[in-house]
Amino acid sequence: MLLGQVFTSREMIDKLISFDTVSRHSNLALIDFVADYLEGHGIKATRVFNEDKSKANLYATVGPNVEGGVVLSGHTDVVPVDGQPWDTDPFTVTEKDGRLYGRGTSDMKSFSAIALAQVPKMIGKGLSAPIHFALSYDEEIGCIGAPSMIAEIAANLPRPRAVIVGEPTMMDIVSAHKGIITLKTTVTGREAHSSMVEDGVSAVMTAARLITYLADMMAENKARANPESRFSPNYTTLTCGVVHGGTAGNIIARECEFVWDIRHIPEDDPMGFVARFEDYCETEILPGLKKIAAEADIVTVVSSKVPALNPEDNGEAEMLCKAITGENKTSAVSYAAEAGQFQGAGFSTVICGPGSIGVAHQPNEYIDISQVMAAEQFIIKLIDRLGG
Repeated sequence: MLLGQVFTSREMIDKLISFDTVSRHSNLALIDFVADYLEGHGIKATRVFNEDKSKANLYATVGPNVEGGVVLSGHTDVVPVDGQPWDTDPFTVTEKDGRLYGRGTSDMKSFSAIALAQVPKMIGKGLSAPIHFALSYDEEIGCIGAPSMIAEIAANLPRPRAVIVGEPTMMDIVSAHKGIITLKTTVTGREAHSSMVEDGVSAVMTAARLITYLADMMAENKARANPESRFSPNYTTLTCGVVHGGTAGNIIARECEFVWDIRHIPEDDPMGFVARFEDYCETEILPGLKKIAAEADIVTVVSSKVPALNPEDNGEAEMLCKAITGENKTSAVSYAAEAGQFQGAGFSTVICGPGSIGVAHQPNEYIDISQVMAAEQFIIKLIDRLGG
């Protein structure tokens, strides 16, 4: 146990970045470190494990066990660095020209690190309303971890007044984000020699037609987009990011699968697009395939689903952040986060965190030291507002 150990914001950022928590790996070493650190200050940390206990969420409360607290939420996983041309070790923070470089510096370990470094100040202040930490796993692959933790927070903690998700916004207040559904479509055809095109059904070429149909639906959305929307782009997007299929160039492919997503503005129903896609498969594509190969098929499954964050009229979280930052405006972002999941559970929620989403997931990801300082001042002002 780390008995009463004190870290500066920079030291805590260094520590959290040093854990390789790429989503395909366990995050337990980081979670155990945070739990030991909090328990060393007399704060109980609760872990919420995944099914095989290889990963965990963590939530903890600093201050009294009363309603009206504030949840500070962040994810512990980061995206891979494989194949990216990093100039430095991505899991060691490197300072250069007023920036801290490392995987997760912007997205989004710095926010959690800055808040954790202020735990001794939270304790010393004598909070009249609590600050709750909420750290989740597998946000980067569909916000998979957060729902089980949110359910426990809703069931076990006195109701907080606000949730602040620390995704990178350059400390601007974000009151809306798009929802996202991730899907995988598997096309089954029939193999044949590539010279015998009438004897086979190409799963690869069929998948290409379906991917083009996704692009057509997106083009329709763009054509009817609301020019006053705060989102950029200001319409629901449908994109394909991964395609696998085929055996050789001279074999008509029997199977092809592709992964795609729908990033939808709050007012659009994403399942409506899924229904259109499946109807197109059933009525326009499959009948022709089955005339050649009865075994031909197209199967689509939803891999993950994250709800949109909707603007709240006079929402507690928005009002609190405006009071702390002195800003009156809010914005909307096209990425998804656990903010929509917290809101769906009935919590007033916004996104406000240091760093730029423009460098997230990129080689040589960084955060400006000025953003670290701004976030630190934000947390200190929050502590002062909740002080006894």
